[in-house]
Amino acid sequence: MRFGWPLALTALVAVPVLLALYLWAQRRRRPAAIQYSNVALVRAAVGARKRRWTRHLPIAAMLLGLAALAVGAARPTATMQVPTNRTSIIVALDVSRSMCSVDIEPNRLVAAKSALRDFIKAQDPSTRIGLIAFAGYAELVTPPTTDRDQLLTSVDGLATGRGTAIGAAILKSVDAIASINPAVKPVGPDEAPEPPPDDNVPFPAPVPKNVEPPTTEPVADVVVLLTDGANTRGVLPLAAAAIAADRGVRVYPIGFGTTNPTHMACTADQLGADAFAEGGPYGRGNAAQFLVVDEPTLEAVAMATGASYAPATTGKQLSSVLSSVPKDLILTTQRVELAPAFAALGALLLLLGAAIAARQRTFP
Repeated sequence: MRFGWPLALTALVAVPVLLALYLWAQRRRRPAAIQYSNVALVRAAVGARKRRWTRHLPIAAMLLGLAALAVGAARPTATMQVPTNRTSIIVALDVSRSMCSVDIEPNRLVAAKSALRDFIKAQDPSTRIGLIAFAGYAELVTPPTTDRDQLLTSVDGLATGRGTAIGAAILKSVDAIASINPAVKPVGPDEAPEPPPDDNVPFPAPVPKNVEPPTTEPVADVVVLLTDGANTRGVLPLAAAAIAADRGVRVYPIGFGTTNPTHMACTADQLGADAFAEGGPYGRGNAAQFLVVDEPTLEAVAMATGASYAPATTGKQLSSVLSSVPKDLILTTQRVELAPAFAALGALLLLLGAAIAARQRTFP
């Protein structure tokens, strides 16, 4: 326990001083001897003696009340772990062209949108939800809000693009949380990790090693990152995860899709403006390579941020995974102000002492 104004504790000296004065006054009032030898009076005196301690209750309660008020005036605080409900959820949704794969009917993007709509509708009305879409870029589509209609409209309007920038999506999610949570710093330009030279992202990504859980206390806000592939653009996911972990932001990755790559079939409204840009719709490499989830990297991102990874191979399974993520409680270490509690206790004890004293005078 710490005290914001420890000088106020000197008021505690008054408690033993008042106690000493009370005891001295009681000794002066003690009768020297019993004047009459009436048996009935003796019996009454013996009975009263058994209850003699009760007459000290008022002063005991008042002294304890004064002590509690003195401690409260010193503004005590204590550090303790308290459960915190999540106040916002940032959903980062992969909208790369591989989300048109039909291994999940009718295709991955349609199934993901359907599960995400159900997820949004099921959240508590006070929970703020933000939406980030990422392909070869990461864009904040909807800032954290409680407006469910706005979120649903944003989900319905998402189209696909080339590339998969998982690391950029994590950084953008951290900034979205920082915009509503003053305890989370935004990612400054000097702090953002540098992507590989000339956008030469290693593919397939090497298996992560020596990933350690975070040491920073978690914040209440979380990121749900849904992807069906591997990082092909920009900042590496683990570099971005380190930034999130440093701020206590937990990233819950979900790997969506089967392990059997199949062809892609985008509807007209799912094709983005870059569908026929130079380089083809898939960027570099064989398109089939981008249809399988990079689970080792996603598991490492989860471990590095203190979260958990979950796979989903069907739309129904995805709905189940999404519904389970925000229900977890987080224990956060907070400095709790105890002065109001001590003040209330002190006032209660003073009132109790006064009430007992008044009752004893009324009913001797």
